[in-house]
Amino acid sequence: MMIVQSPRKSPQKAPQRQPQQTPDQAPADRPERGERGASKKPRIPTAPFFAPKNLGPSSAIPSSSPAFATPVHPLRPFNAPVPSKAAVLPILLPPATLRPLAFRTFTKKHGLTLTSTALQELASFIGRHCGSGWREEGLAEKVLEEVARSWKNRNGGVIVDGASVELKDILKTLEGNMSGGKIITGPPGLSRQNSLMLEPNQDADNAKTRLGLRPTTTLSRDDSQSSLGMSTLGFTEETDDDAQSDARKWLKVIHAFEQPRFTYNVAKKHFEKETSKPSLLPPASHKTDLFRNRFNVVHQRLLRNEAFQTSAVAGAKAASLKRTASSGAMESHKITPIANLLGRHGSNHMLLGMLVVLPTGSLAISDLTGTIVLDLTQASAIPEDSAWFTPGMIVLIDGIYEEEEECIGKGLSGSSGVGGTIGGRFQGFFIGQPPCEKRKATLGVSGVDGGADHTIGGGFGWIDFLGVGSERAVGSRMRKLEQRLLRQPSLADPDVPGRGRIVILGELNLDQPRSLQALKKILGLYASDPEGSSPMTFVLTGNFTTHAVMARGGSGGSIEYKEFFDALASTLADYPTLLTTSAFVFVPGDNDGWVSAFSGGAAVPLPRKPVPDLFTSRIRRVFAAANAEAGLSHAEGKGGEAIWTTNPARLSLFGPNHELVLFRDDISARLRRASVRLKTKSSNGGEGQANDGDDVAMSGANPAPAPADEDDTMDIDNDNTSKSNNASEQVPYDVLTARKLVKTLLDQGYLAPFRQAIRPVHWDYAAPMYLYPLPTAMVLVDTTAPPFCITYEGCLVMNPGSLLVAGRKGVARWIEYEVGRAGKVRGCIF
Repeated sequence: MMIVQSPRKSPQKAPQRQPQQTPDQAPADRPERGERGASKKPRIPTAPFFAPKNLGPSSAIPSSSPAFATPVHPLRPFNAPVPSKAAVLPILLPPATLRPLAFRTFTKKHGLTLTSTALQELASFIGRHCGSGWREEGLAEKVLEEVARSWKNRNGGVIVDGASVELKDILKTLEGNMSGGKIITGPPGLSRQNSLMLEPNQDADNAKTRLGLRPTTTLSRDDSQSSLGMSTLGFTEETDDDAQSDARKWLKVIHAFEQPRFTYNVAKKHFEKETSKPSLLPPASHKTDLFRNRFNVVHQRLLRNEAFQTSAVAGAKAASLKRTASSGAMESHKITPIANLLGRHGSNHMLLGMLVVLPTGSLAISDLTGTIVLDLTQASAIPEDSAWFTPGMIVLIDGIYEEEEECIGKGLSGSSGVGGTIGGRFQGFFIGQPPCEKRKATLGVSGVDGGADHTIGGGFGWIDFLGVGSERAVGSRMRKLEQRLLRQPSLADPDVPGRGRIVILGELNLDQPRSLQALKKILGLYASDPEGSSPMTFVLTGNFTTHAVMARGGSGGSIEYKEFFDALASTLADYPTLLTTSAFVFVPGDNDGWVSAFSGGAAVPLPRKPVPDLFTSRIRRVFAAANAEAGLSHAEGKGGEAIWTTNPARLSLFGPNHELVLFRDDISARLRRASVRLKTKSSNGGEGQANDGDDVAMSGANPAPAPADEDDTMDIDNDNTSKSNNASEQVPYDVLTARKLVKTLLDQGYLAPFRQAIRPVHWDYAAPMYLYPLPTAMVLVDTTAPPFCITYEGCLVMNPGSLLVAGRKGVARWIEYEVGRAGKVRGCIF
């Protein structure tokens, strides 16, 4: 019995050597109630060395004896108290005291504007966490610097609002990474990586993915201002291996349903990202939101134009008019809201609004304040016959307002109050499209054509409109990368075709055997190019069938539709070189599945989804077989691929450097059907005649049906002296048609400027329909318009038309686009 009792007393003599008991160990350390007595066997004491290893924080301190080979410095016990953070005595910091330092950090250094509520939040945060050392030790400056970087990386906008969720999240994250008023720079603290709102366990690849960059390639860092704190993301100079020396690795196809959605905030004068989940069946209020956002985007673009800016330093009105008359400067215009017309009979105004058709059948114009009936019987376009005007477009109209009593006295029809229209009517004399804005002016890019051209302020360079990185964040690095991968190889060997080519094929009707013959001829031409110089991308657009096959009951339906793509797969399989080096992008049309099954080929809602995988499976297998035979793995970023995208879609090359819009629609015919007829000033009255007052100049135009090798260019300017000498020269009708189409579409900044009944658009997915900022290039596949390549305000618009030339047997036509340079219409005989 004495032997049995001795182990029970040992823990009392040396408690520091005995592990703490847990509820699970209690039955093993002491007998049960019924086990007391001499009949039980004695227990053997458990030494600390043989104690269970999973005791967690209750483990004892390891022995410091040399026999156990313990280190010289003893280990801190696991259950030792953690040293607390350095205590900081909070103070009450007035916002006015912090204002000079916040102004230097946010406004002068980062170009941001602090509201009073944001300054109050920052002053309270710094006073609570930095204490009295906020000024002497420079603690407040570091906090403000980190908050500014985090705000810009979140695309929070130019104005920092204290009530915003972004600022509260930034301060909450910053609070957990401060000790003693200082920002912790170690792994558990806040570093450059933390300023991008990344978790500590996220690696550089995840960071680059958040920025819209390819994780396989890294970039170098120039300075902290342009990199937005991306120095620790692994941005180093690229290696010259095969996986990173190909420009196609930086090509990204952005589907319409994946593009970020932005709305313009009038109060902040900035774009805000939509956080709500979109729906195909949204409430009716979203239709009004779509119109309001379209109007706000055009209105703010118009106010940035120099023709709508007033002088803030003008003294008296007479002196201002005198200076204007003496200098010959253009007088600034002013837009009048429609609601402000009431009580101003006989006065001249300029309106900005959307052309609408009232329930009574009258033509009217609407803005955010009201609607008024229009009278365009005496209106003429400025410039004449340079654009289309259809209901659904946002236009500028200059004219005179007439009250309702005056209209009734003259026997004219006024407004009836239907749809919120105000009394009277507006007699329009001049109508025009809102002027377009260059991409560099919108993004605030400095350079030869950038700077302060058509813009005030710095533009929207911090906004990541496509999810591939903003211009200010990664634009300069992408241009260096483009120079190394595309420009330098082409300059080194000008005779070899460049890698940065995009081949654009027009409407490819697979149900016509001659289309596959033309495709074989074109692919054979590019397959014969030297190794490493094959085109980067092939774009094939629908309609892939002449009629809506899936809507025709007796023609085979979906089975016949799939057989057409199987025939296309057999044609592509004959060119394995192109399948392993290029990306093939397929854009559907209105006759393609599944939507054509219930629409019968009529206008379907935009954007529309790609052709289902059910019909394109064999084409994917052809690409996979070609890559496997060449020993290339698509998982490693090597080999070609087939991409079935939406309509419309975007191609992004080198981040925000190059944006190519892909759109398939017969928009020219729809414009002719729905346009408003206006009177013309031309003496001949012909649509193909250009008058002396036309300020649209085009040089080098060659949109004839025959294959061409030159580019079409169009520039908008106010200098009519150079064109007055050639006023008698007749401009071809095809050139005028291309001019009107391009100018109308880009000035509207919207791909479907029609009424919802004519060209419906999903209200919540209207973001890919916007052309703002202006893309670097646009592919508009319109079979009802002549083929052309036209540059307008720095945007190259290309229309290949149909692959088969109408009226010419055995002639095929397509467009070859050199990225960042020019496009040309090419043709061949097969």
